[in-house]
Amino acid sequence: MFKLSRAPPFAAVLRAASGSPLRSSLQKQQRNLSIHEYLSANLLNSYGVGVPAGKVARSAEEAEAVAKEIGGDDMVIKAQVLAGGRGKGYFDNGLKGGVRVIYSAAEAKMFAGQMIGHKLITKQTGERGRLCNAVYICERKFARREFYLAILMDRASQAPVIVASSQGGMDIETVAKETPEAIVTTNIDINQGVTDEIARNIATELGFSEQCIEDAKAAIQNLYKVFMEKDATQIEINPLSETSDHQVLAMDAKLTFDDNAEFRQKEVFSWRDTTQEDADEVRAAEHGLNFIKLDGDIGCLVNGAGLAMATMDIIKLNGGSPANFLDVGGGATAEAIRSAFDLITSDPKVTAIFVNIFGGIVRCDAIAQGLINVVQQMNLRTPIVCRLQGTNMEKAHELVNNSGLKIFSIEDLQNAAEKSVQFSKLVKMGREIDVGVEFNLGI
Repeated sequence: MFKLSRAPPFAAVLRAASGSPLRSSLQKQQRNLSIHEYLSANLLNSYGVGVPAGKVARSAEEAEAVAKEIGGDDMVIKAQVLAGGRGKGYFDNGLKGGVRVIYSAAEAKMFAGQMIGHKLITKQTGERGRLCNAVYICERKFARREFYLAILMDRASQAPVIVASSQGGMDIETVAKETPEAIVTTNIDINQGVTDEIARNIATELGFSEQCIEDAKAAIQNLYKVFMEKDATQIEINPLSETSDHQVLAMDAKLTFDDNAEFRQKEVFSWRDTTQEDADEVRAAEHGLNFIKLDGDIGCLVNGAGLAMATMDIIKLNGGSPANFLDVGGGATAEAIRSAFDLITSDPKVTAIFVNIFGGIVRCDAIAQGLINVVQQMNLRTPIVCRLQGTNMEKAHELVNNSGLKIFSIEDLQNAAEKSVQFSKLVKMGREIDVGVEFNLGI
């Protein structure tokens, strides 16, 4: 059985009501692979989903050749940057719009020259922007009707859900907020999949003309096939259009894939573009660390994602601001700690570091010795608040306090968080943290 309901999609609701700024920042950094639009179009086309004819170009000269190959005098050139809002963005050289209508191969060459090698700034990228290494040139198709359609996993039901709206071409968050009745949510039984009846009902409910219903049905079923066979976490088509010549085409596509499926999706993950990702986060992944850069000034080094979240929350509760989410994993070896400190200290905003580790698999005294060795080797001057709990924690406390380094061992979580915030404030005031003096005075 299938179920139709007039409710905002849970993904949009999560994005719109994400709670605290900290959790919102982490939500934006979900560990799912995103691929460029031209790759998404190629993949959809291979599954029988209609897309406008197009091709990627990595230089102005190649863009000119691609435009000539496509032919015609009505095309679109799109900057291949992994961020939303490209059309309303602007480049660091002053060019406005990462999506432009072009009417000739000469225009393709001109705009490609202004896009490739420059950073596109959008609402999602922030002022740093993201580098454009390629452009996608495709034929311009005119839509009679535009719809929104997405397939994603619903954690509540632990099954796929199809979210669709008759108001395509708009931000789904805006639609969910202003006209939630325009959104149709269809829960899918993973054992049945998207049957003809389900797909046909969605196509009809959206408003496809009668002569396009069967093509739309097939497109919806093929999109679901991509979702399942490629371990996608989201397939978002906005808009899914019925063109003036009654074709059903995916005009724009955003696809993300489950990182846990990399071992069986080798081809898909070979399309990853690390230039679109934060360089520190890429480097962290190479060392087996879960790292997300934030906007604060207190570096965090923690083992376990839950403990990491709790650590950042208690820093916020004490008036501080975490500079990162960093989970070194269950091992917390000296090598992992060294890599973690490299990442944390590469951020010039960091004025204090909070190390919060539970020694279960690895003893606390071994962690403490590794921490001391790393601080000595790196000659770190940044004050470090260290909270080690678990096996041999008393020995670890003794090692840290006798090290003569700016590492302060505190057992209580609240006291440790409070001290890290105080140290951060003192450093920003230009005060030197004197080992064994200001700490003992309680600051």
